[in-house]
Parts: sequence; structure tokens; C-alpha cells
Amino acid sequence: MVSKDSCRNEIRAAIRQLTDRCLYSAAKWAGEQLVGIEQDPSNFTPANTRFQRGSSSIRRRFSTNESISTPLPSIGFSQAATPLPEEDEAIDGDFYLLAKSYFDCREYRRASHVLRDQVSKKSVFLRYYALYLAGEKRKEEEMIELEGPLGKSDAINRELVSLERDLSALRRTGAIDSFGLYLYGVVLKEKGNESLARASLVESVNSYPWNWSAWSELQSLCTSIEILNSLNLNNHWMKEFFLGNAYQELRMHTESLAKYEYLQGIFSFSNYIQAQTAKAQYSLREFDQVEIMFEELLRNDPYRVEDMDLYSNVLYAKEACAALSYLAHKVFSTDKYRPESCCIIGNYYSLKGQHEKAVMYFRRALKLNKKYLSAWTLMGHEYVEMKNTPAAIDAYRRAVDINPCDYRAWYGLGQAYEMMGMPFYALHYFRKSIFFLPNDSRLWIAMAKCYQTEQLYMLEEAIKCYKRAVNCTDTEGIALNQLAKLHQKLGRNEEAAFYFEKDLERMDAEGLEGPNMFEALVFLATHFKTHKKFEEAEVYCTRLLDYSGPEKEKAKSLLRGIRMAQTGFPSMDLEHFPI
Repeated sequence: MVSKDSCRNEIRAAIRQLTDRCLYSAAKWAGEQLVGIEQDPSNFTPANTRFQRGSSSIRRRFSTNESISTPLPSIGFSQAATPLPEEDEAIDGDFYLLAKSYFDCREYRRASHVLRDQVSKKSVFLRYYALYLAGEKRKEEEMIELEGPLGKSDAINRELVSLERDLSALRRTGAIDSFGLYLYGVVLKEKGNESLARASLVESVNSYPWNWSAWSELQSLCTSIEILNSLNLNNHWMKEFFLGNAYQELRMHTESLAKYEYLQGIFSFSNYIQAQTAKAQYSLREFDQVEIMFEELLRNDPYRVEDMDLYSNVLYAKEACAALSYLAHKVFSTDKYRPESCCIIGNYYSLKGQHEKAVMYFRRALKLNKKYLSAWTLMGHEYVEMKNTPAAIDAYRRAVDINPCDYRAWYGLGQAYEMMGMPFYALHYFRKSIFFLPNDSRLWIAMAKCYQTEQLYMLEEAIKCYKRAVNCTDTEGIALNQLAKLHQKLGRNEEAAFYFEKDLERMDAEGLEGPNMFEALVFLATHFKTHKKFEEAEVYCTRLLDYSGPEKEKAKSLLRGIRMAQTGFPSMDLEHFPI
């Protein structure tokens, strides 16, 4: 059993080593988890408590479903601690310090050159890591110089071939450590050899589990639950973080929430865990809960920019213009040269209907990070609003290139081709989006509408899609109304009456009124009158009398018809009998 103190000491040692290896993002992540560990009661005093304001509420378990809760560890984790690798800086310490200084100044080739004759594993890693980043830096420069439409270019990292050759040789001879294995996995992934990349990254995290960068790369290669389950990972508390993130990317949001609830038992004040929990709740469309969580996150970490673009999406969906404006000003003053900041400002202008300005800020986000998925997708949405369909398609295709599992980009492509009057292409992309998110009613409704177009006119297939939308909890009630209309069009009045009744029940429960309710009442009154169920028909006619205008006149006409049918008078005399 690993205690909290032992866990804390492990993370401190890992942070020092990650920083020494120049893996700053992994060290930053580990530092956030370190501060998130609850202090021992003897030391947990107002003088050294991190969160005083709102500390009790941040520890609550954010869950909308009690059934997903898992037993929380009270004193620690059952996994065994993993020893830190031995350092060998004494062998070439001066050269390493000089190379690290060059590295910190972004002079990557100089850093690599200084370490050309050094043999320690730490120096070998930094030499090849610096060379990899030099290739990435040059690739970014070429992308700017040779960019095509929307910044697309064929620039590649020209160091990958030599890096793969050298790192492969080092791995065969055993002269490579866990950090070198991580870099080897990254190189293999860039070259498209995903199977070997996964094997290398698994070996890396098993020998040194605190490198979050390695876990992140491994997660990006787990595109299905089958691949995830096939990984031979050692038991360690870092594996729980990995699984929580992997489940989220695989849209297994209930499982992801359960993992993060488990981890909150030790990392009670972790901002990362709270942000990840909010992401899972966002995917479940619990926008009110997500807004509360992000507000609390900002109170505890007011200069945080990470994940705030997701918060801006929530505010955009809720049309909270004032709150989104405040958030945009806040991140702009904190760090305006972050892709998240530009994305938030773009969302703000989009909500105001200024789509040109929104596109400008999404472009800025992409100049800062070409692989920023949200910016590509959101920019595609803006081009759709501007009726610039070719540009929208280009943006969505770039998003799909970055993440082929992004259902939003596939859905956007379907919408774009539907706007262009090409339903066969649209149908293909809607099917793609549904494959990655089969439980979203909006996607099924979009595909059903595509089947209803004049070119396809496949009403039976549309009915199947609308039924799937109903099973996926269609909160807007579009599917029920369309099912009723389609059955009516096909002459299936019994089925139409069934769905009109269901739709009417939904509208009554939500307190809604409008054309759909009038249409349902008229059909049901007429249907039951035709089948001589006069009592049911009168109920719907009476409800129609509450309307004014043509609705009321229609109700009177139906009631007269019902009374004539009951008394046996000819239908031609209906208009002469007042109610």
C-alpha cells in the first residue's frame, strides 16, 4: 500500500527528473497533481492550505448518476511504487549543462551538437530530443513559407528517418532508457508505424510511469476500446489517469467519470481532475453542472487558460453573452498569444454574429498551433454560417486529418455537402459521424433529413433514423413530429396517431405550444372522429377551442361534424347548425 506521503515524494522526484530532461509539459502536469494531494491533518492548517475559499465544494463528487460511483481509497493506492532510474550526470555533466542551456534558448541543433560524443543515457536522450525539435521547428517554418489554402502544406520533419535509425539501433543494444523509448515512440507515430509506436510507449511508461507526455502519446494511438484493452500496462496510479483520459477520448464518459472520482480520493484539490470531470460532463451535455465547475475552477486558479475554450463552448451554447465577454477579456489579459485565448474570443464574436471576426481569431489560433482541432472545426462552422461552403469543407477536412475520430468534423462535412445539394456525399459523412457517436440524436435526425431529400426520397430509411433519434433521447422533439408526418404521408394513420400522441405528451410535459401542437390536435381529432371514437375526438377538439383564429374555427367545424355524425344528419347540412 502506497501512502500519500510516499506518493507525494515520488511525484516530487519525478518533477525534478522531468524538468532535468526538458520535458516541461509533463513536469507541469505532475506539479499540478502534487499540489492536488490533500495534506495530512497535522499539517493541514490555514497557513499552508492551498484552497481556503470554496475548498469544501471543490472536493464534492461531480456526478449525475450515483451508479457510477466507485469506492474511494482512504489512505492510498494498492499499486506498488516504481523506483526512479539512476542518474549518470557525473559522466558528462558539464557538456549536459551546456547543452541544456542551449536547449532552453531554443538552439536545438547546437544542443545536439554539444552532446555528439556523450554516451550517458540522459545525454543521448537530450541529443536526439533536441534534434527532433529542430526538425519540428524547421517543419513549422516551411509550413509558413509553403502554405496553401487555409495553411495546408506538405512539410515534414526531415530528421525522422535518421532518428528512427539511430533510436532503433540503441533499443536493440539496450542502450536506451524510458525517455529514449518515449522519443522513439513519438518518431514511429510520426512516421505512421502505430503498432511499433504503441509497443515502444508501453515499454516506456512501464519502466517510468511519471512521464505524462508518454501517456498522452499512447492515448492518441488508442483509437478503439479493443486497442486499449490489448495494452500490457503495469498497475500504477498513473495508469488510472491514463484510463480516465482514454475513456473520455473513446466517448466512454460514464467510465471516465468513475475513474476521476476514484482519483479524487487522493488528489482532492487537483485542478486537472476537476477540468477532466467537467469535460466528461460537457460530453454528456450537462451544461449547467459544467458551468458551475468551471466557475469554481477559475476562482481557485484565476489565471488558468487550459480548457477554458471548452468553458466558452458551454457559454456559447447557453447564449450567455455577458459571461462569454468577461471570459474573453480575462484570457486576453492573461495571455492573448495562446490558441485557447484566440478560440474563446472567436466564440464571442461568433455569438454576436460577427462571423468574419470569429474566423480571424480562429485563424490566429491555428497560426499558434496548426493542430488545434477545435479551431479547425469551429472555423468550419463559421464558414457554413457565411455560406462559404468550399472553405468550410477545407476546414473540416483539416480537422479530420488531425483527428479521424472527431465526429463534429464529419458532421460538419455532411452539413456542407447537404447545403451544396449533394445528399449522397452528405449521407456518407453523416454515417461517419454516427459511427463515432452513435448515441447523439442530432446526428440521426440530420441523416434522416438527408434521406428525405428529393434526390434520395428514402422515407423508410428516414423513419428508421428518426426512431433511433427517439431512442437516443431527442430533447428537441423533432423526431416524434417527423415520424408522425412521415407515417401520415405514407397513409399509416394508426402509426401517425401513435407518434402524434407521443409528441403531444412531450409538449404538454414541457409546457410548449405552437404549430406542431395545433397540427397534432387537428390530426388526432380527425383520426378519432373517422374511427367513430367521438369522446376522444371531442377532447382534442375542446383543446383546439383554446386557440384563436383559424385554429378555433377548425375546432368548431370538427365539433359540428362529430355532432352530426352522432345524430345521423347528412354532412352537407353541417354549416347550418351552430354549436
